[in-house]
Amino acid sequence: MTFELTLMATAIHILIWEKLPEWGTWFNTFIAALPRPLSSLYEQWHCPYCAGFWIALVLHGLTGFWTIPDLASLPGYLSVTAIPIGWILDALATATMVYAAIIGLKAIGLPAMKAHMMKEDFMKFAFKGEDIQANTGATSAN
Repeated sequence: MTFELTLMATAIHILIWEKLPEWGTWFNTFIAALPRPLSSLYEQWHCPYCAGFWIALVLHGLTGFWTIPDLASLPGYLSVTAIPIGWILDALATATMVYAAIIGLKAIGLPAMKAHMMKEDFMKFAFKGEDIQANTGATSAN
């Protein structure tokens, strides 16, 4: 099993659905200007599994990378359907990993964000005490 395709698909998902909408209004204006079926598709594909599947298919076609390289050589009795079946199964496996990666990143992100906010609050409180001591001329006993 390789992780290149999963890493690229996860990065693209994060870029398109989490970061670009935050980088000013140009991206949201672009999405709103799309024909209704396309903008609706963007709105409905926030699911990392669904979007991950299609992203994986496109990336596989562009790069030739496989998440499960053994799917490149399916049994001969499948004949002409072996290649599409291999691509679809690989995209499903990649989508599952993209889904797990996004869920994992969000699970890690909340505690990290809380810890960061707690540190900021602590630093404000700690340095506020020093400012008060400096303004009153008080010194701390050591």
